[in-house]
Amino acid sequence: MGLSYLALGDSYTIGEAVAVDGRWPHQLAAALRAQGIALGDPQTIATTGWTTDELDAGINDVAPQGPFDFVSLLIGVNNQYRGRPLDEYQVQFQALLQRAIGFAGDRADRVLVLSFPDWGTTPYGAGSGRDLGQIELETDEFNAAAEVISTQQGVAFVDITDISRDTGADPAMIAEDGLHPSARMYALWSARALPVAAHLLGRTD
Repeated sequence: MGLSYLALGDSYTIGEAVAVDGRWPHQLAAALRAQGIALGDPQTIATTGWTTDELDAGINDVAPQGPFDFVSLLIGVNNQYRGRPLDEYQVQFQALLQRAIGFAGDRADRVLVLSFPDWGTTPYGAGSGRDLGQIELETDEFNAAAEVISTQQGVAFVDITDISRDTGADPAMIAEDGLHPSARMYALWSARALPVAAHLLGRTD
């Protein structure tokens, strides 16, 4: 029986506008299997538009039955998008991370957090009328807070935000909606996360 995987998040985890096998968690699981790590495809709890508190409620609704061998968490862009305060995000993200660790059998070393991308670099962002500099600043602030909290909890943090900034204007990297990543961009995220995830799943201590 393979290793179990729980993926928690929002549109970037559910893979809005891409096929299931194009989602980054599914690509990551497949890449790990190619390396001989028998990680199954994830049970996914994620919905486009979710903020931290909405993900928390969604977890309650699904009530996943752990422990899982591996858990990923990617959340926060909708807090930023809606103008929700950073301090609220910090409190709610920390609570979600604690839940993620619990789902991993209280093993923080089996949890992986990804940063969220800069949506201001997309065609949707360019046409949104929003202050792109402010989006960039707030994206960095939210992700920095998530990284600090993750590090404090002993959880691996993988930063993919630079990938979104480097490729966000490339039509091949963006889904047809002009906002969400394509499977090709998710492949870059998965490749960035792969060595970290492989290390975590190779640990037996």
